[in-house]
Amino acid sequence: MSAEVESFFASRWVEQPPHVTARAGGLPAGFRAAGVACGLKASGAKDLGLLVCDAEDATSAARFTRSSVLAAPVIICQERARLDGLRAIVANAGNANAATGRPGLDAAAKMQGAAAMAAGVEENRVAVASTGVIGVPLDVAPIMRGLLAAREGLRAEGDGDFSDAIRTTDAFEKRVSVEVALPSGTVRLAVQAKGAGMIEPRFATMLCFVQTDAAVTAETADLLLGVCVKRSFDRISVDGQLSTNDTVILMCSGASGVAVAPESEDELRLGEALDAVLRQIALLIVRDGEGSERVGRVVARGGHGPTVETAARAVANSPLVKAALNGGDPNWGRIAQAVGGGLVDAAPLELDIAIEGVPVCRAGAVVPYDVEALAAAVRGPEVEYVIELPGEGAETEVFFSDLSHGYVTINADYTT
Repeated sequence: MSAEVESFFASRWVEQPPHVTARAGGLPAGFRAAGVACGLKASGAKDLGLLVCDAEDATSAARFTRSSVLAAPVIICQERARLDGLRAIVANAGNANAATGRPGLDAAAKMQGAAAMAAGVEENRVAVASTGVIGVPLDVAPIMRGLLAAREGLRAEGDGDFSDAIRTTDAFEKRVSVEVALPSGTVRLAVQAKGAGMIEPRFATMLCFVQTDAAVTAETADLLLGVCVKRSFDRISVDGQLSTNDTVILMCSGASGVAVAPESEDELRLGEALDAVLRQIALLIVRDGEGSERVGRVVARGGHGPTVETAARAVANSPLVKAALNGGDPNWGRIAQAVGGGLVDAAPLELDIAIEGVPVCRAGAVVPYDVEALAAAVRGPEVEYVIELPGEGAETEVFFSDLSHGYVTINADYTT
């Protein structure tokens, strides 16, 4: 096993379950994938991926962006795909096919139809996903040609090519394959994702595709995906921007022969594996962060759920907090300001703040601390902030990236 595989569960905030073992790659039984260059990216890099499940009775579940401006592929999936029984995914990078009107919907529908032919499955069992620049018409002709090449390249070890084909500004791939030891037998789980910018904690700007060879009912798949998304992709922020294209899909082939019964120990352990994997993938997205150098975690506690959620998100999305994180500056006044700005018109707060376990503010006032020691502590790759609000009983967390010069450069030159 390579060091790269061994270090997948690299964050101190994600615990690797004892029954989960990382593999060197490859898809679970019953899946094949390919990634090709069809010409959407000017660089000539891979930009079209096709993933196919060979099991006719495959089950699936999906989650999409909560934006009120939906990209054409999201609309096509929601209106024309059987989301509980998907057998294929076609995904392109280089063009989001968002804000493209009727021609964009037609292009997404053509992608769905062509992918169905390439995969040999019914059209309504194909999901479509796109990522890239918004507001540019999608030329579907290169995709049609690319799907022919992708069909010929489908293989069980094609997850790497597929992962490469869905990247945009990603500095590194976000992919993993693991074995999961269940009471009823061993199954496999694989994930391919992309995402680095336009990430907001109400779902992240990203594509994420998950496969398992466990036999899972559609209802159980939907339950597991929903719970795990709330603890992973709903908990991250890079820049507080919500996308038009967010898509997460879980597909289950059942090819292992291991059936996961609802409310069983098998379901619990599979859920633990999925949770850990998606949380680590989510943290990789934050760590990428279009130039990010550090990852922060803000934990907010208090007596009211919406209040702690608002406070945590205010800190995670604050440009001042994020800039301080980038510079390794323990300027806790920016945290206090962000909380106050998020909870406008509330009664004066006597909040507590701790950074890397060091109390810096208690009951709304500074407390003595070792400035040099804390400055050294916040220069590591992960920094934790804890905010205590009045009352008790509610708690939330948000993971966020810093704000770097690299982020500004990437987004200032994105289309030029």
